[in-house]
Amino acid sequence: MAAGHRVVATGRNTDKVAEALGKSVNLLIGKLDITKPADAESAVKASADMFGRIDVLVNNAANFYAGFFEELTPEQMERQLATSLIGPMNVTRAVLPMMRKQRSGLIITISSTAGLIGFEFGTAYAASKFGLEGWMQSLQAEIEPFGIDTITVNPGFFRTELLTEESTNFAEGSIEDYNERRAKQMEFWKGHNGQQSGDPAKLAQALITISSQDKPPRRFMAGADAVETAEKVAATLQQQTNAYRELSSSLGYDNA
Repeated sequence: MAAGHRVVATGRNTDKVAEALGKSVNLLIGKLDITKPADAESAVKASADMFGRIDVLVNNAANFYAGFFEELTPEQMERQLATSLIGPMNVTRAVLPMMRKQRSGLIITISSTAGLIGFEFGTAYAASKFGLEGWMQSLQAEIEPFGIDTITVNPGFFRTELLTEESTNFAEGSIEDYNERRAKQMEFWKGHNGQQSGDPAKLAQALITISSQDKPPRRFMAGADAVETAEKVAATLQQQTNAYRELSSSLGYDNA
């Protein structure tokens, strides 16, 4: 809103959204649980009724089911995927008909460095973000002919509410072999809440900057730590490719 845009701000708790943003003729606050397709459709309809169009969608909702894979229940894994992968799909599916009709639009989806590299204690979260990456890259090719662009954002550690007790859930199971490592992991993640180096306000401003470009980037690394992670991932992939280049390149049928 400070940048002069009309904003539809959504959340499961609309009172909390209103408390954060106040009131404005350029603001519509809507109830949205992204795991419910009907909520997404209602939010899009309300947006269209008030503002007539949707130019930019930001898929930003998230939660974090932290824990070793064996200790996470199937239900916890499903809840992680429901919010971080299926949820953005629900909202995007609801928005796309309008953007296709407009023959314009921009979809910004917040992924993570966990969409570039997996990490111990993060199997559920990384699985959802890796899925998000493949979906967004494939979607871009499908909707680009309609004048719709996408940006996948890979933030590092930002001081959001992701690591608060409201958004972070730990594995329900407990296997003795993991006890010592689990204790260290839980200390690490709880200790990082409120200590992240990234400033969300600066990231928001960066997204406004890149989204206003005539040709926005397909991907944006957010934070110095994200840049460092991306460089390490790229270097490792190159090393792994080169290590077995000859064998990997010899697997085709021999010419008759």
